[in-house]
Amino acid sequence: MYWKRRLAAAAVVAAATAAVLYGSTLEAGNMTEGGRRLPWSAGKETIYFWYSDENLTNFLNSAAVSFGEREDVRVIPVLTSDSEYLETLNQASIHSEQAPDAYILSHASLEKAYLAGLAAPIQDAEGVCSEENFPPAALSAVSYKGRKVGYPFFFETSALIYNETYLAEWASQIAMKELLNAGEGEESPDNADGIPVDESRLSALTEQYFAGAIPSTIADILNIADTFDVPPGVEGVMKWDVSDIFYNYWLVGNYLTVGGDCGDDPALININNQETIQCLEVYKELNQFFFIESDTVDYDSLLDDFCQGKFVFTIATTDVARRLAEAREEGILGFDCGAAPLPWVSEELKSRGMSVTNVVAVNGYSEHSELANRFAAYLVNECAPALYERTGKAAANLNADGGDSILQVFKAEYAGSVPLPKMMETGNFWMQLEGLFSKVWNGADVTALLQELADNIS
Repeated sequence: MYWKRRLAAAAVVAAATAAVLYGSTLEAGNMTEGGRRLPWSAGKETIYFWYSDENLTNFLNSAAVSFGEREDVRVIPVLTSDSEYLETLNQASIHSEQAPDAYILSHASLEKAYLAGLAAPIQDAEGVCSEENFPPAALSAVSYKGRKVGYPFFFETSALIYNETYLAEWASQIAMKELLNAGEGEESPDNADGIPVDESRLSALTEQYFAGAIPSTIADILNIADTFDVPPGVEGVMKWDVSDIFYNYWLVGNYLTVGGDCGDDPALININNQETIQCLEVYKELNQFFFIESDTVDYDSLLDDFCQGKFVFTIATTDVARRLAEAREEGILGFDCGAAPLPWVSEELKSRGMSVTNVVAVNGYSEHSELANRFAAYLVNECAPALYERTGKAAANLNADGGDSILQVFKAEYAGSVPLPKMMETGNFWMQLEGLFSKVWNGADVTALLQELADNIS
């Protein structure tokens, strides 16, 4: 689920899941109506683990059982609404006999959780939360004021997705044109559809162009757009969701600074700078090549169109790996495709994507913090290899998801990405930046908009 939809989803699920909180706890915990544990559970140390995504239910139940059997303890997963999640968690910590000991949370909310006493600095007795197991972005995401206040669990970021079959066809076209321009082939009078050329030369040139077909800069994409005679049914070379900041941020991510790499330092704010202006000017010019209606584009529909071969490139998030695999199994995807790093804005201007890390935090109010830390470490480390297969979530752990080539590209992009800042003061910044991108795409003045944004944040 992409960024904008996830923000809107909280309001939608509130009514449907309002009754889940204590109902799930009662059922999962094998409690009587009076709140007493059944006799068979007496004496076992018990922790409650909160989460808000039902797609994790089977995975977490299995992890709870395996950990419980190994440690001779009880872990009770509790599915609850993601509407007012921290507020509900805070109330349960104060008033409930079944207070959450650990829980899953977006890293962007860690400052709020930490200052409320709901996210304690982790104990990590086994040293799981280290560079050996997690990339820099994951460790930055769980860091606040020099302390680690969570364990990285799974992530979302963006990468370039391409139609490999179309790139091979483009390479063949370019190779043929080069041979014709060099006078090494000409149309045959006896065969108007054929061009007699040295087939070995054509094959070698095609292979050479195909080897360099994956674009490293935006200029490379524009070159393909200018030189590719697209097959029938192809609507364009590139299309992406220009209405969502998650798919646009990479253009300015290397130069627009909000809180530093850990997103927790209000002194590190640099919005209106020359590099960011240059990047946005390039973005503005792209509307001349890829005309996309920012108010009607839809990410899900866009992925459906890509699977049907309607364009060559798109920008997508980690969910696309499973979407493509499912489309292939259903017979919808009839071509080879792959993922690549986000292209640089130019030869001089680098790109850098945004990321969100879902973390496991240990409640500062927990009376079983040592056990909660052990389960959190177990979940993000030993259980990580099964996470993607069972849930579709991309594990932040470096030692997971090694078999999926597309997912590996996302993990590489994630490693160097910019974690969404966790400062509460910047909560509205991303909506403002999304609005800025929309105005720039439709032709507004870049310098004036950036100055206005910088003034608002100041």
